[in-house]
Order: sequence, then structure tokens, then C-alpha cells
Amino acid sequence: MKKILIHIIICLPVLLAFRGNGYAQDIHFSQFYEAPLLRNPSLAGIFTGDIRAQIVYRDQWNSFTNAYRSGSLNVEYKMPIGRGDDFITAGMQMLYDRAGTVALTSTHLYPALNYHKALSSERNMYLSVGFMGGLAQKRIDRSKVTTDNQYAGGAYNPSLADGETFINSNYSNLDASVGASFNTSFGPDQKNNLFLGVAYHHLNRPRNSFYRNVNAALNPKWVFSGGLKFEVNEQAFFNLQADYSQQGAAGEVIGGAMYGYKFGDPENPDYTVHMGAFLRMKDALIPAIKIDYNPFSIGLSYDVNVSQLKTASQGRGGFELSITYIGFLNRYNSSKERIFCPRF
Repeated sequence: MKKILIHIIICLPVLLAFRGNGYAQDIHFSQFYEAPLLRNPSLAGIFTGDIRAQIVYRDQWNSFTNAYRSGSLNVEYKMPIGRGDDFITAGMQMLYDRAGTVALTSTHLYPALNYHKALSSERNMYLSVGFMGGLAQKRIDRSKVTTDNQYAGGAYNPSLADGETFINSNYSNLDASVGASFNTSFGPDQKNNLFLGVAYHHLNRPRNSFYRNVNAALNPKWVFSGGLKFEVNEQAFFNLQADYSQQGAAGEVIGGAMYGYKFGDPENPDYTVHMGAFLRMKDALIPAIKIDYNPFSIGLSYDVNVSQLKTASQGRGGFELSITYIGFLNRYNSSKERIFCPRF
């Protein structure tokens, strides 16, 4: 039974991509808070700085097979508009994913644009509306595909045709997402922050089939996001993050908290250590740690599988590494000189 389950896990992403009846789901990360554009394009630019670059790498289910490797790179550039408190952010989201024994590989390149409208002249309060869209490509290694058509007399014969009718082993399509978010500061000295957001991905319902099946459209996805950062004292704070997503019949809830402690001057700490855990409901418990050493941050997390696959995976899930750079640019209109700026 264990071997059967493993083969199902390996083949499932390929079967979904081939038949493409809208059941295939998106790439996702346990450190979802380090890939903001994947959550919602209107979360671009909500940080303290002029530029942000983030890398997330995920290696999943290698305890029993070479199943998934995923990578995300997003870059954001934020600048004020005129002499008011409004901002605009231009960004780029790049994705790479490789899955299964037939090397089902996905690459995505999505430019993004986000407008931040100031709602208050007394404190940080912004309404942001963002758009992201670009090119997605999927491909497989046809030489690694095996089907029951290639078995004769109980033995595998690679010289036999696999019986599949698709001609090309790759295809491309255009994809687009929109989103809106609200973020504000509150509390003593306005040092606490809150954001809420909603995004609608795959609004053009791109085709998701090697067979060029026009009815095989990728299901749109709703993502509802929230975050709360509040101080315990001058040195310590909590950061809570959560997402709820719905794509076709599949839903996912992930959330948790990180406790952060600043070493050194709380206004300009030598470094900050974050420790905590997240839970992907009915799937994985995710302990995580993150270290900020200005202007870089490094995060590590590991999925402990608690789903029905825990027997085959031996409780092991996905390892993730994230690296973030946030900085200010030496320019006359840097957000560093602004009293109010979108941040979290």
C-alpha cells in the first residue's frame, strides 16, 4: 500500500496537467509571508524601504521520492508620487517548479504594479490596489513518461508508443491577478501594524492542458490575507500572519505567529531573532525561525506532515529557505525621508 501511495503522489501532478480539468492547484510556500506577490499583488511595496528582493526555495517529500522543488524570486521598487503621501510600486514575480519523475516543470514571469492611496494625514493608513500578469510555461520530459500501453506480456517495452495524443511537450499561456489591501498603524507611537487583503488570481482562466483542451481552464483562486504586528515591549513583538485560499473545490487555511526579539538598541537593533510556528490545516505543522541582520533576513522552516500521507512520508514534509533584502536608495525622494509610508 505504501508503494502504491508513493506512485500516486509522483504521478498526480502530471495527470492533472495532462487531463487539465481544472483540478490542478497553484505553487505554494510554507513561508507564504516571504512571497507577498503570490498572496496578493497589492501587497507589493508594503515594507519599510525603497526596494525589496526575496528568494524562497522549497524542497519537498524527498524522504521517499524526488517529488517537488520550487523557487520564488520577487523584486519590488517603491517610490512616492509628487509631494503627497501616495506611493506606487513596480515589481516582478518569478517562479520555478519541478515535480515528479517526468520532470513536470513550470516557469512563470509576472510583472506587477501597485498603487498605494493614503487615507490619513495623521498616521500610516493606506488602501492599495495591485495588478500582476505575465507568461507561464509548463513542460515535461516525454522520454520519462511510461503508460500501460508500453507493457506487453507483463514486461515494459520502451519501443512501444505511449498512446498519448499530445504533440508538444510544452505549452505557454498568459495569466493575470488583481488584488486590494488595507494597511494601517495603531497603538502607542503608532508602532503596531495591521493589514487585510483580498486577491483574485487567474482572472482570465488560462488553459491548463498539454492536449490544447480549451475546456481545461485553470480555476480562479481567491486569497484572503491578514497580518498583525504588535509590540510586547521595546525589545519584543509578535507577528501574526494568515491566509485562506479557495481554488475550485480545494481550500487551504494556513496561519501562525512569530515572536521577535531585538538585540541592542530597539530603534536600530544589531539583529533581530524571530521564532514561531505555522499550521497548514489538515496537512502540516511548520516550525520556523528567522534572523534579521540589516539589510538582510534569512528564514528557515520545515513541514512536519500531519496529513494522511504521514505514513508514506514518515512525517517528513518540505524544507524551505528564504533570503530577503530590504534597503533604501540614495535618491532625493527616498521613502526614508517620508513620515508616512506603506509598511508592515
